[in-house]
Amino acid sequence: MVFVTRLPAQRAAPEQAEERRDWWRSAACREADPELFFPVGAHGPGASELAEAKAVCAACRVRCQCLQYALATHQLHGVWGGTSEDERQVRARREREQHDRRELRRPARAEPGGNGARGRVSRTRSV
Repeated sequence: MVFVTRLPAQRAAPEQAEERRDWWRSAACREADPELFFPVGAHGPGASELAEAKAVCAACRVRCQCLQYALATHQLHGVWGGTSEDERQVRARREREQHDRRELRRPARAEPGGNGARGRVSRTRSV
């Protein structure tokens, strides 16, 4: 899994950036009722709307870009990239935890200009 911190257009080469920014023009949801992608809830009557929205996303050729956008911009509501609000929250939390674990496993770097001894005071004796 990729930890998403930038939009796809920001990661692209300059010549591809314009094309990547316009992913939404190819989205299958452009032809659907926007209300469908913002169900009242995940249970009850909203469950069928959620399933319908996910079915539209399943046939979409830019689903990955849509999901990346939703994660990078912290979209809290609606169906994006075939995922519900709850699914995106779980995914974002999992990605943060994996990122944090990787950061903890990284070896500590020496302070710039220091002698590499972190946490210890370096003393010079004069004679």
